[in-house]
Amino acid sequence: MTVGVLAVARARFPPWHVHPTVWLVVAAMEGLYLVGLRRFRPEGERASRAQVVTFSAGVVATWVAADWPIHDIAERSLYSVHMVQHILLSLVAPPLLLLGTPDWLARGALERFRLMPIMRRLTKPFVALVLFNVTIVVTHWPAMVTVSLHDEWAHFGLHALLMTTATLMWFPVLSPLPELPRLNAAAQMFYLFLQSLVPTVPASFLTLSDGPLYKAYAHLPKLWGITTIDDQRVAGLLMKVGGGFILWGFIASIFFRWAYQEERGEGALLWEDVERELKQVGPPPAA
Repeated sequence: MTVGVLAVARARFPPWHVHPTVWLVVAAMEGLYLVGLRRFRPEGERASRAQVVTFSAGVVATWVAADWPIHDIAERSLYSVHMVQHILLSLVAPPLLLLGTPDWLARGALERFRLMPIMRRLTKPFVALVLFNVTIVVTHWPAMVTVSLHDEWAHFGLHALLMTTATLMWFPVLSPLPELPRLNAAAQMFYLFLQSLVPTVPASFLTLSDGPLYKAYAHLPKLWGITTIDDQRVAGLLMKVGGGFILWGFIASIFFRWAYQEERGEGALLWEDVERELKQVGPPPAA
């Protein structure tokens, strides 16, 4: 059977089954969160209901991305569904997890495991941006995609790396801790604008290419009769438009919140403050 025939062959929708590792990970995430709310809670403090719901939504987003049917379709048929996984694990779950974490819980956990010093370094805007975007390049490299399709633990490890570096990337915007401060509103918008630009490069390759970039997916039978090239183009559009929609949604939210605070006289920024924080987003000065 030729590659062309295989590329358009119809796959069967994967039957439901449990992914024990995924269930264990998401149960551990939610369980450790609930235990932490009790163990690290200072007297007189408590997580709000909105925080608990938001964190749990982040856990659910992680579970949806990594379990049936998205995981199975992404691994056996469609690269576009693989892209949905990446969007959920990098642009949906991490912001929800951070927004749902009280400052005292984050502080207690980081101090308990002595992670605060390294987090100060890894959450610096330039460092976090580079780490995340290098991870995007690595996880979309054709050879690495092929490895992840044939090795379950490699697939799991790459997703864990993606989600970890994505969480670091979101810290300059959504950090719950004053010790790891957020950028000011103007710098946050510029930072997310930069992040919205980077994925357009691989997305353009996916969308405009006339041939399959991922040979491993060219040999996989396709659900719903979609061709390999169309699947690839949908993946590129999801990366560019879907990811951009989320990032620009945050930019719009920051802008309108900033404008509202300015109107009330609460959000005035000095240009010196903006300039100082914008420098944090760029590369550190040469020694």
